[in-house]
Amino acid sequence: MTLKPLLLGASSLFALGLAAHAETLTIATVNNGDMIRMQKLTDDFTAKHPDIDLEWVTLEENVLRQRVTTDIATKGGQYDIMTIGAYEAPIWAKQGWLAPLDGLGEDYDVDDLLPAVREALSVDGTLYAAPFYGESAMIMYRTDLFEEAGLEMPASPTWSFIADAARQVTDKENEIYGICLRGKAGWGENMAFITALANSMGARWFDMEWRPQFDSEEWKNATQFYVDLMNDAGPPGASSNGFNENLALFQSGKCGMWIDATVAASFVTNPDESTVADNVGFAQFPTYQDLDNHGNWLWVWSLAIPASSEKIEAAKNFIAWATSKEYTELVASEEGWANVPPGTRTSLYENEKYLEAAPFADETLDAMQAADTTNSSVQEVPYSGGQFVAIPEFQGIGTAVGQQFSAALAGQVSVDQALQSAQQLTEREMMKSGYIK
Repeated sequence: MTLKPLLLGASSLFALGLAAHAETLTIATVNNGDMIRMQKLTDDFTAKHPDIDLEWVTLEENVLRQRVTTDIATKGGQYDIMTIGAYEAPIWAKQGWLAPLDGLGEDYDVDDLLPAVREALSVDGTLYAAPFYGESAMIMYRTDLFEEAGLEMPASPTWSFIADAARQVTDKENEIYGICLRGKAGWGENMAFITALANSMGARWFDMEWRPQFDSEEWKNATQFYVDLMNDAGPPGASSNGFNENLALFQSGKCGMWIDATVAASFVTNPDESTVADNVGFAQFPTYQDLDNHGNWLWVWSLAIPASSEKIEAAKNFIAWATSKEYTELVASEEGWANVPPGTRTSLYENEKYLEAAPFADETLDAMQAADTTNSSVQEVPYSGGQFVAIPEFQGIGTAVGQQFSAALAGQVSVDQALQSAQQLTEREMMKSGYIK
């Protein structure tokens, strides 16, 4: 008669023992919609892995980059999983800072990853970060405002068309601004957009001898164009706006156009989040005059494991779950196919359910496939990277330059002063690092 209670007691003690010895993974991630959605869905993971607990550190983009860079470079050990991008992954892997992501499971299907994405996160054929979502850049615009203004968006517009349309659509009295662009300083914030803009206008960061090119006519044209356009047709306080701030402006109906990451498409077309969901169109990143260059933006927010982690196998289990086909199905079942993480797997763009639900799917894939990160400018360059320069020094240099351009947008310095400062500080850092004498 006492056997059953005794067995139940033993089972309970065993379960308590498992809980007491559960591994806790600390995950550093960015505060964007897709990552926040993942956190809400992790009960599915913990149900399958009761021996693993999750602790989240969710940070604004610039802060995340600073924290994870400091932690991994000093082997601080604060995080077991880091959210990093196509810039950090190959550089950190070559430094020996990341654990290789082999053995993610028989069902993971590494070969299904889009070739450009897999290559961006690999070194010598080995994957060092798993893609959570991938993106290029494109135009999102208000079809209703364009119709009212008698404008028709070309599939591949020029910057001249974009500038004219932005000024026509602007109605500042009613808080409608023709265009919203990143202005917040940061190598991955305003400099992501400004570098893509400059690339499309024929500029380059460095010549073939690694000499900075901010004193060139191309950079002068691109930066002046950006500042003038934002002053005429942009929202107030634009120098403080990054991805999230512009997303909020667009969703609330205050932007006629927004040129930014393709991943935003699912948020601006979601009627639960966007007041303009039924009036959004898409077009490719603009070109300049007769230059055939669409900005060459390619980014992948991905999950990686510091090589110094003592919980590599548990971390691999989580990464395999979060970046799998099964996770895509989970999001689709909970949030709808239009809201699944885009830009990582070939199979997604062959899935009829997704193609029917996501009116932006074709434009996203076209933009990603058009990105040529080895030839980011129409001029010869000694570096790779689309909207960034794939050298370790770029993180510091890009943010310092971004501060100069943000100040020019805010009217604190002239465009010429910003470019002169950018030239001087970049030249100084490149000399210090031994690229030039």
